[in-house]
Amino acid sequence: MSAPELSRRLILQERVRSADGAGGQTGGWSDLGTLWAEVKPRRGREQAVGDRERSSVPVSVTVRAASPGAASRPRPDQRFADGPRLYGILSVTEQGPMGRYLVCACVEGFEQ
Repeated sequence: MSAPELSRRLILQERVRSADGAGGQTGGWSDLGTLWAEVKPRRGREQAVGDRERSSVPVSVTVRAASPGAASRPRPDQRFADGPRLYGILSVTEQGPMGRYLVCACVEGFEQ
């Protein structure tokens, strides 16, 4: 197995919530750090959402491994930002028997 080409600079982000002063909450995203990654698009698909068609583009993002619990280890409730492009993280798995890389199954155009 060849090593991935980590040539894209992505920002790992997590959702933050704060009180809006009217009994509700406002949300935003906080930058956790920068990770070098390999981004590979997968086969896209369309699905009906209400009375409209919605397309989604699955993407595989590979980054260097980090220990479980480390701030630099991606989690499914986070996303990657690449300028205006957003990749929502759906799952994270270790690649290969040595676990030197993490493969994140993502979907492009993500807003939670």
